Amino acid sequence: MSSSERVEARSEPGSAAVTITGEARATPAEFTSTGVGTRRDIRRFRMWLGAITVLGFGIRLATVLGRPHRKPGGDAFYYHAAANLLVTGHGFIDPWLYGRHPPQVVQMADWPPLFVFVLATTSVVGLKTFFAHRVWCCVIGAVGVTVCGMAGREIAGRRAGLIAAFVVAVYPNIWMSDELALSESLTPLLVALVLLGAYRFWKQPGIRRMLVLGAVTGLGMLGRDELALLVPLVVIPLALVAKVRWRNRLALGALGTLAALTVIAPWVGYNMSRFERPTFISSGLGITLASANCDATWSGSFEGYWSHQCALDAPIDTRADRSVQAAQAQTYALDYVRAHKARLWRVELARVGRAFGGFHPMFQVKLDAFVETRPYHWALVGLGMYYTLFALSLGGSTALRRRGVPVFPLWALGLDVVATVLISFGNTRYRTSFEVTLALLAAIELDVLWSRLRRTGPAPDTVVGEQPSS
Repeated sequence: MSSSERVEARSEPGSAAVTITGEARATPAEFTSTGVGTRRDIRRFRMWLGAITVLGFGIRLATVLGRPHRKPGGDAFYYHAAANLLVTGHGFIDPWLYGRHPPQVVQMADWPPLFVFVLATTSVVGLKTFFAHRVWCCVIGAVGVTVCGMAGREIAGRRAGLIAAFVVAVYPNIWMSDELALSESLTPLLVALVLLGAYRFWKQPGIRRMLVLGAVTGLGMLGRDELALLVPLVVIPLALVAKVRWRNRLALGALGTLAALTVIAPWVGYNMSRFERPTFISSGLGITLASANCDATWSGSFEGYWSHQCALDAPIDTRADRSVQAAQAQTYALDYVRAHKARLWRVELARVGRAFGGFHPMFQVKLDAFVETRPYHWALVGLGMYYTLFALSLGGSTALRRRGVPVFPLWALGLDVVATVLISFGNTRYRTSFEVTLALLAAIELDVLWSRLRRTGPAPDTVVGEQPSS
C-alpha cells in the first residue's frame, strides 16, 4: 500500500487518534486555491454573517411589533403559561387546569420540555408577558440564522453559508413561527447544530466530535421529540461510513447514541417518577393520534389533517393519570385505523401531501391562517418560496455529490418529517426542520449558479474539509 493510500488523521487535542485506511480524503488545499482562507476572508465572513443575522432579527421583530397585542392560543399558550408556572416552582403542570377556579395541579408532559426552559429564561428575570416571549423568540430565530450560516460554511464554503443564512433570515415559513412563539422557533437552531456537528465529524472522525454530535442530537430530541430519528438516520450512519477501522466505527456509533441518551436521561427519569405508565420525552402521541384518526380527518376537506373535536370525542377517563389518558387515546385511535385500514394508504398520502405542499396547497394555506393564525399573505409567499427552494435543492444535492460530500444527513431531515406526518397528520409547520435542509441545499445551488454567471469556475471558497478558523 502506497503512502497516498494510508493517511494518519488525528482528531482535535483530547480525543483519541484514529487511523484512516484506504483512499486518502482530500485536504482543503486540494479543493480550493485559497486554502482555509485568510484572516481577511474570515473577518469578511463574520461581518456579513453578522449583518444577515441583524436583518433576520429585524424582520422577526417587525412582525411582532406589527401585531403587539396578539393573544396566545393552542400550543403557544401552553409554552407561554408553562414557562411562567415553571419559574414559580410548579414544575411541568397543565396550565389550562391550573387556571381554573379552584386551580388544579395536574402533571403534564404532552410536549417536549426544551422550549419551555428557553422561554423560562426570560420569565425568571421578570419578562413574563407573551409579548416578551415573542421578542425572545425573535432573538432565538436570529441565533438560528447565524448557526445555519455556520453549517452552510461547514458543508460548502463561506459564500454558500452566507446565502443559506440569508434564506433562513427572510424565509416566511421559518420566521412566522418566531412571531407566533411556537417551538418551531428553536428548530432551525437545533437542526443547524446537528448538521454542523455531523459534517465536522465526517471531515475528521473522532471521539470528541462524535460525542458533540450525539449531545446536540439529544438536545434536539428535547426540543422536538421526532428528532430522535436522527440517531438511526444520521449519527449511526456517519459512524459506519467513517474512514476508521470497523471496530472503531461501531464504538463511535455507540458513543454517539450514548451521548444522546445521556442528554435526555434526566428528563426521562423525571417523567418516569411522576406518571403511572412509562413516559419518555413526551406523552402527546396518544391525543395526537386521536385527533388525526376519525371520520372528519379520513375523508372530505380535512383528509390528512387533524380535528380538535375528534380528540374530545375519544373515550378518555379525565380523572386518570395523563400517561393513562394517553394510552386510552392511542388505543381508541388504533382501533379506528384497524376498522378503516382499507383507506389508510389514501390518508397517508394526503398527510404527506399536506406537509410537503402537494395536496390542496391553497386550502392548506387557509387552514394555516385560520388554525395556526399565520399571516395569510405571508403564508402564500412562503409557499411560493418553498417550491423554489425545493427545486434549487435538487441541484444543490447534485453539486455536493460531485464534490464527494455526503447528502444523507441533509435529506435525513426530510425522512424524519415523512415519518412524523405518517404517524400523526400533515401540517405545514411540521416540515420546518426539512426547510432548513432546503435552505442549505438551495444556497449551494445558488452559489454554483453565481460562479457560473461570473465565469470563474468553482467558487473559490467552496471547500470540502474546510476547518472553521474559530
